[in-house]
Amino acid sequence: MTVRERQPTGWSSAPLQRLRRAFPLGSRDRYWLALATLPGFVAVTAYLVTNPYPAYGAGLYAQIAGEILGNGYVPPTEIPGYTTDGVPFAYPPLQFYLFAVLLDIGVTPVTVARFLPPVAVVAVQVPLYLLGRDLLDSRPAGAVATATIALNPQVLEWHVSAGGVVRAFAFLYAVTAIYAGYHVFASRSRVAVVGGLFAFGLTLLSHPTYSTFVVASYVLFWLVLDRSPRGLARGAAVGLGGAVLAAPWLGWVVTTHGPGILTAAAGTHGGIGGGVDALYGHLSPYMLVPLAAAGYLLVARRWLVLPVWLVAVELLFQQPRFSYTVSGFVVTAAAVDLGGRLGGVPEFGVSRVDPSVVAATLLVLVGTVAGGAYLGHEMTLTHDPSTPEFLDAEAVDAMEWAATDTRDDATFVVLGDAAEWFPALTERTILVGPWGVEWQGSGPYYDQLDAFVNASECRTADCVISEATAVGQTPDYVYVPRGLYTVRGHHRTEFGVLERSFAHSPRWERAYENDGVVIYRSVP
Repeated sequence: MTVRERQPTGWSSAPLQRLRRAFPLGSRDRYWLALATLPGFVAVTAYLVTNPYPAYGAGLYAQIAGEILGNGYVPPTEIPGYTTDGVPFAYPPLQFYLFAVLLDIGVTPVTVARFLPPVAVVAVQVPLYLLGRDLLDSRPAGAVATATIALNPQVLEWHVSAGGVVRAFAFLYAVTAIYAGYHVFASRSRVAVVGGLFAFGLTLLSHPTYSTFVVASYVLFWLVLDRSPRGLARGAAVGLGGAVLAAPWLGWVVTTHGPGILTAAAGTHGGIGGGVDALYGHLSPYMLVPLAAAGYLLVARRWLVLPVWLVAVELLFQQPRFSYTVSGFVVTAAAVDLGGRLGGVPEFGVSRVDPSVVAATLLVLVGTVAGGAYLGHEMTLTHDPSTPEFLDAEAVDAMEWAATDTRDDATFVVLGDAAEWFPALTERTILVGPWGVEWQGSGPYYDQLDAFVNASECRTADCVISEATAVGQTPDYVYVPRGLYTVRGHHRTEFGVLERSFAHSPRWERAYENDGVVIYRSVP
């Protein structure tokens, strides 16, 4: 029995049924939804307790929000502080305006970056549960699948960390749009078309990659669940409606920067089709179980939607968080079906093979305790692989000094990932760094990226200046981290070799130092 055969096929005319589709949570969902959201709360609590500063960086985002606020909420054309010329503002703007509102009411940028992403991380459990419930035709299975996704470190780290001020909300909007999309084709619901339209519009206004995730999912659902002209029209209505919502921003970007800027960033962050590397021996071993589960569903049950969805996102996206999201549904579906078959129940359906309330509850609770303990352990490691902090107290103190004790037009080369936060917290310019440069094209982006990484790994002052010179820059100051720091999220240790090289150079003098940072000033 296929998913398509189990779904309602007609347009509903009953007002009560329309109402239920508009508000898909019923009294029987309360327990399972509460259970499904528990792992999200545990995950964000572990993160907030172990990370006094936000993981990764959102400095450019904070700078954009500050420019929006300073410009009276009119979108700025350029964002200063990142390279001498600044960088174009062409990002989807929705989340930056939310950031700006929070700054406007007095919340500090670092606080926003630490506490705002967890809000979306918890909120997304609701559409994940609904999608899992309806895809798997089971409330307990929906809760289990949601818990699996919530506790996946690869999904969590890119949403709960500082960049989640954009990514976590884009994920929330995208999953909501995909849930609606499932019913656009499986239930042929008018309400789902309207809901999907608005959710897709919010996704377009937040992040291009998550928007592509929505589009790919809609195409897949149409091919597997419908394949009718009317289904195509409903899906197109969602896409066109979302595009209409995003049209004012797209029109402003094209008018301000020219149409070429919309493709300038293509290929700088993996691009579409980046997952094809998996075909050449780069497949993560963690994907073997989901792919085996997908193969089981395809061969044993001839169930297309989840296996095809998993393979599609694995090939389309270099970022594994998308395939791991789909994996949560795939593995849960295979486990439920296999458990039912081993128990002697031949049919895949809610009425026949649902896990018992006790079994599903225990599975979620045990997984939450184990997953929460693992996350807490990993996040407290000295070399934390999933939520490394780019800032610490010494970095913030050094930036406060730069903001108050250097000229407004002073330029810096900042080594290590603290560089992204530097312009937002100091109102000073960094000369080397890739943030925002993707809108100038892949060439300038990779030039800046290479110069930043190479300079951050240098062991001599001459090496640092050589890397800055490679992108045509000569700094007034160089910010050198002491001890443990990160470069593109990877931990490194500065043992003082670079610091001594600057100290012995007649071209540099020490201008500021604390236990974690030393800043050198160029000698005229």
